[in-house]
Amino acid sequence: MLIQTVVAAARDVFSPALRGILWKSIGLTLALLALVWVGLTRVLDSFLAGHHLSETYPILDTLAFFLAGFGLFVALVYLLPAVSAIVAGYFLDDVAEVVEGRRYPADPPGRALPFGKAILYGLRFGALSLAVNLVALLLLFVPGINIGVFFVANAYLLSREYFELAAGRFWSPEDVKRLRSEHRGTVLAAGAVLAGLVLVPVLNLITPIFGAAMMVHMHKRLTRDPARRLPRGHEDRASIEAR
Repeated sequence: MLIQTVVAAARDVFSPALRGILWKSIGLTLALLALVWVGLTRVLDSFLAGHHLSETYPILDTLAFFLAGFGLFVALVYLLPAVSAIVAGYFLDDVAEVVEGRRYPADPPGRALPFGKAILYGLRFGALSLAVNLVALLLLFVPGINIGVFFVANAYLLSREYFELAAGRFWSPEDVKRLRSEHRGTVLAAGAVLAGLVLVPVLNLITPIFGAAMMVHMHKRLTRDPARRLPRGHEDRASIEAR
């Protein structure tokens, strides 16, 4: 199931129907990373200026500048999952509507989250991801542990975030939690794919859209049984809203 879901999501991400959303997602991701970079750079400049290294040790000042630049790049890698969470919350419903309409036209469509709720949802997961990845960043110089902590933590967080966003279009929060618990191994494996994607330069920029599309497909496959496709009352509400 996982391989089929990954392949289906990869096809959707680069399809003409999602191309516009993909470029917007990449633009927003780069803009947020640029803001983080500017903020961290200013903090670093203030720190170096306060220590007056250039006046006493010019060579050390130059070395500190290059090392700091590398450090900022590493920091952005660890912050990318948090940024991805925010971007995913913003674009998921757009992606889900396209994927559901093209791939599952016979199924009742999901209900989009209110804009404010979707943003708050993304910010909540972004804050949680930021906290976890800052801990992983502190373990950067512990060989054999740092990458493992980064990968495992983000596999769990990304699987939870993207699946809850996709399934939340059809289910109540309680039902989403139950569904994720019933299929925790499959959902976590999908999160591992996303955690691996985050580690690949350039390709990690498509994580929000790819993750959203993949979890839409996964939710559909996990609820393929007609008896479990929608929670009780969803079809009735959808029919009433359509009228």
